[in-house]
Amino acid sequence: MENKFILLRRDGKELKYDKDEVWVKELIKIDAAMALAPIDDESVAQINNTFYKELISLSQKLGRNRFESKEWHSCIKNALSEYPEIADVFLYTTKEVNADIYEQICKQMSKIIYDGDRSNGSMDSSLVSSKRALIVDAVEKITYSNYHLTPEQREALKDGYIYIHDMGFRRDTINCCLFDMEKVLDGGFEMGEMWYDEPETLSEAFDVIASISMNAVAQIYGGFTIPQIDELLSKYAKKSYDVYYKEYIDVGINKEKADNLASNRLEMDFEKGFFSLEAKFNSLISPRGDYPFITISFGIGKDKYSQMATVAALKVRKGGHGKEGFKKPVLFPKLVFLYDKNLHGKGKELYYLFQNAIDCSSKVMYPEYLSLTGEKGIVSEVYKKYGKVISPMCCRAFLTKWFEKGGETPVDESDVPVFIGRFNIGVVSMNLPMILAKSRKTGEDFYSVLEYYLNIIRNIHKRTYKFLSEKKAYTNPLAFMQGGIYGGNLNRDDKIEPLLKSATASYGITALNELQYLYNCKSIVEDGKFALEVVKYINKRVLEYQAKDHIQYSVYGTPAESLCGKQVNSFREKYGEIENVSDRDYFSNSFHCHVSEDITQIEKQNYEFRFWDLFNGGKIQYVRVDVPYNIEALEAYVTHAMELGLYEGINISLAYCDNCGYQWNNRGSDRPDTCPRCGKKEMTMIDRMCGYIAFTKIHGKSRLNDAKMAEIRDRISM
Repeated sequence: MENKFILLRRDGKELKYDKDEVWVKELIKIDAAMALAPIDDESVAQINNTFYKELISLSQKLGRNRFESKEWHSCIKNALSEYPEIADVFLYTTKEVNADIYEQICKQMSKIIYDGDRSNGSMDSSLVSSKRALIVDAVEKITYSNYHLTPEQREALKDGYIYIHDMGFRRDTINCCLFDMEKVLDGGFEMGEMWYDEPETLSEAFDVIASISMNAVAQIYGGFTIPQIDELLSKYAKKSYDVYYKEYIDVGINKEKADNLASNRLEMDFEKGFFSLEAKFNSLISPRGDYPFITISFGIGKDKYSQMATVAALKVRKGGHGKEGFKKPVLFPKLVFLYDKNLHGKGKELYYLFQNAIDCSSKVMYPEYLSLTGEKGIVSEVYKKYGKVISPMCCRAFLTKWFEKGGETPVDESDVPVFIGRFNIGVVSMNLPMILAKSRKTGEDFYSVLEYYLNIIRNIHKRTYKFLSEKKAYTNPLAFMQGGIYGGNLNRDDKIEPLLKSATASYGITALNELQYLYNCKSIVEDGKFALEVVKYINKRVLEYQAKDHIQYSVYGTPAESLCGKQVNSFREKYGEIENVSDRDYFSNSFHCHVSEDITQIEKQNYEFRFWDLFNGGKIQYVRVDVPYNIEALEAYVTHAMELGLYEGINISLAYCDNCGYQWNNRGSDRPDTCPRCGKKEMTMIDRMCGYIAFTKIHGKSRLNDAKMAEIRDRISM
């Protein structure tokens, strides 16, 4: 005979339950949906059976069939032991909790509608479309935090020991990627239920690449890189050249003149094409509400068409956009020059391209420079051994090695790594100064406390991986069905789990400088040994997690944009204001020296180089240049970085008067609020945000948060 039970809710209402009652099953399904943790009917039935047996056991122990809420809740918790995220929602959710969550949502909506948002420098939150995207993102973040995290994860996030980047997106899609544009274009593709033939000319290729990019970037979050675009475009440039050359030959023009005319026409096509990409990428808002974060890399293509592409990309960026006399450089796509000392060193075949790039950087900061042949680093190691390029994703993210045949490890000497088409599934960053402060306050060993938070991040990544594995290919057709992602030729209803095997998941690190100072009152310029020791420990543990979980974990130097302020505020709330640790409005980014250090460019490169091999999941090094027209010095800084093996960025403070068109280099705390020539305040100012360039001001107003603006004012070495 079946047992029947009376279960009391928190409010005292009685619920009748026996094995065949469906309300528990329905609640489990509802809570699974709220936790975004898919569950099938068979699993629900098993949970219900276990719950029923737990109640029988409890009844025999207590001698009654009527239970208080805390009594039967222990039974449901045991029944849901393999589904902690569902148990958390089941036991945590009450009318009071839901009311509080609704209040959080309303407050965020009101703030965004009336005050805007300055957490993302590439977003104009005054626009209606951006406000709506920000509201959706805010709702997603709040529901993620309240329904998708375990209590300990939620507490770590709330207190500020960890920060989950892009919470509003990480349940839905992938993060940064190296998009395989070549594979999508090859032979034609389908987009938006329409078939597109492969481009027949260079102009067509530019148009189609722009359309693909805007479509594909809308289905992800983070950076979207088109790697080695010079070599990609070479194929279509040759098609156009052949058409032009034949036209001139057919009307009786001699071969030499026909070649010159066709080449000149092709150069114009390249310039128009890159100009068009810049115009679209900086004027069309993505569905995320921001301007799409697109990167292109180039520079090592040796054929004449690839070289023409590189020259054109640099020329167009230098030329800027706008009315005559008011031209300014755009922010996107981010330009990355691939540097091979055997091609770009003095006297080498493509040295002139490197000179063009340096001249471009002296005027507009871009391109950045990625060393393929330097002393150290995974990028140089892979290029020198396999001839493969690891272009950066977004502002600094890089991929780990993944082999075509062996996956995590090569099966033999012929096995080669693959990078194009791979992606990241998200970043969770640690607040290391807070973790050290906590260990001192509680008397615990620092590495034990660190281990606790490393495992919290590990479990968040595992759940993200598990959840994304249930996604279907039709959620991102260009990536998962048309070949944009490695292995992405799935059928519409296929799950994307096979594509996740080569994806990376990152452990982010900020404020190494403040960690070192909290440890022994010395900056990483003055010491740095403890900071190095900590990062080496994190790398060791992450590799061990990877071997057990078969997820490609990596260590990432976090580009803290709004996080630089959030983290220091979290520290102050728990541990107060400490000189040179939490007495400024921001923490330092990544492994970088403090921006106020009065050191030379070469010294900064050398200090930060110590950490280079410990941040293979994401890293960039940058130096400040106050006299950008000193081309020889600029080339020396970049060349030194390339010899070391760095990914190098240049920082120049650019200012443009929107009233009279005057342009100047505007640096430091003495930066005027008015134009030095006409005295008007309508200025546009462009600075390096962290791993990318952003508007410090546009038409006299800033899109950046107060913490980042405070950091920019303090800059000496950066």
